[in-house]
Amino acid sequence: MLDVVIQDEDFAKLMKKNIQDMMIHLFDKERNFGILCKIDDISFEPSLPEDINAEFRPMTLFFLAGYTFDTAKIVDDTLVFEAGFGADNFGSVVSVPLLSIIQVIVDETPLLINLATYKKDEESIEKVDSDGVENSMASFLSNPENSKFLK
Repeated sequence: MLDVVIQDEDFAKLMKKNIQDMMIHLFDKERNFGILCKIDDISFEPSLPEDINAEFRPMTLFFLAGYTFDTAKIVDDTLVFEAGFGADNFGSVVSVPLLSIIQVIVDETPLLINLATYKKDEESIEKVDSDGVENSMASFLSNPENSKFLK
């Protein structure tokens, strides 16, 4: 049941709006914050050197403070900011799709947790929906008391 909810397009839209609203609130209050996000969905312009890229984990925390915070903005459905990486402070513009943000964090405390896993892959959505119906029906039929509801 949870899979059906978190993979739903409307749920993803709601989460995206919540993420955007939370960050706008933090920008308005000039409050530094961190984002925990899926590194595979993030783009860097210019691309980072391979030795820096190799340091990233699948889930990476970026902290928006100082210059990085000052350059941060939301463009369409993407958080965009400038940051320096590595010992040489290699500069790059980071673009993070809002739905790739898993947590918004202030003072080491998550303010928002994004559970949405919606992807525009119609085949996987149909599979989840049909699996959910089949699992639900199997659960229903496994209870002998429910036989009275069947004709």
